[in-house]
Amino acid sequence: MNYWLSEMLNLSDLHQPLFGMIEDLSKSGAETAKNYYNLPGWVLHHNTDIWRGAAPINNSNHGIWPTGGAWLTTHLLEHYAFTKDQAFLKKYYPIIKNSVLFYKDFLVVDPISGCLISTPSNSPEHGGLVAGPTMDHQIIRALFDGFVNVSAALGLDEDLRKEIQTKKQQILPNKIGKYGQLQEWMVDVDDRNDKHRHVSHLWALHPGNEINWETTPDLLEATKQTLKFRGDDGTGWSLAWKINFWARLRDGEHTYKMMQMLLAPAGKSGGSYPNLFDAHPPFQIDGNFGGAAGIAEMLVQSHTSFIEILPALPQALQTGEVKGLKARGGFELDFSWSNGKLQKLTVKSLAGRTCRLKVGTLIKEFKTEKGVSYVFDGSLQEL
Repeated sequence: MNYWLSEMLNLSDLHQPLFGMIEDLSKSGAETAKNYYNLPGWVLHHNTDIWRGAAPINNSNHGIWPTGGAWLTTHLLEHYAFTKDQAFLKKYYPIIKNSVLFYKDFLVVDPISGCLISTPSNSPEHGGLVAGPTMDHQIIRALFDGFVNVSAALGLDEDLRKEIQTKKQQILPNKIGKYGQLQEWMVDVDDRNDKHRHVSHLWALHPGNEINWETTPDLLEATKQTLKFRGDDGTGWSLAWKINFWARLRDGEHTYKMMQMLLAPAGKSGGSYPNLFDAHPPFQIDGNFGGAAGIAEMLVQSHTSFIEILPALPQALQTGEVKGLKARGGFELDFSWSNGKLQKLTVKSLAGRTCRLKVGTLIKEFKTEKGVSYVFDGSLQEL
């Protein structure tokens, strides 16, 4: 969560310490994969520390959650998505591949559904030991999907790529439950009166992208129902999650409401101290960093096939200007808006890829040259 903002706020260099940590964990995690599971590749569970421990921990809130390594690996994939840096990808490709190799063999067939599931595991900090929590499957699918893309980009491991593509389709899919909610577990046991601040099973809405307005509108509505059941209350980091969720739902007013709650004077259920530190309480920095990422998600989203400008703009922020935001595909954006409408947009191509813009119902697709900037007015007419 502390690194959600690094790519989109043009702070890619600040992502590097995490990449170094992932390198370390891929080594200790390989020992854990071998000693605990007798499997290839590497794995990380819920917690780690300065000594790079990768094994399960004995904690009633966390327990056995074997998907931490896959989640961290998606950060490598995100950095590449934003930068299209081939040298970076070649360096970290073995770590990505070895993460995939673990989960390829870790998944087992559920005898009831016939699908591949992750087990034993849990839905982090909510509920006990279970088979097949939704969050696990969302993260592993994202890892597999990313591997398919980057292995193709490098022209490597074609046979493994095909195998992973097939396995991805066999993983138990997201399910909509009896209340119209996104199920947190394989079994439809969600309680609509449950107000737990964790909403881990919405990972595919954010920071993942599997659930989105473009390709899965039914699942998008199910995530909204889940958020309504759980409610808005939470400590600072929980509020930051919800800011990002509501931004991805393109609900500017609800996103802004969550921002106000995050920045409200600290109380029993979160907020911020006078120095603006996030109140857990006492203090957890991820609420600050996650909240900043959520503000950017209100202004730019690039997790679908488009770069969408002002997707979740609230009435309170009807006029403004930003410079240097990043979008997936290797683009840097400067833009201004007035009365809630885009006024001017400059797109700098950092990788020479095709750009697809969306502003409201307007769509523009154009080829770019690396290092060249393209300027548009509010109707996406080039200036």
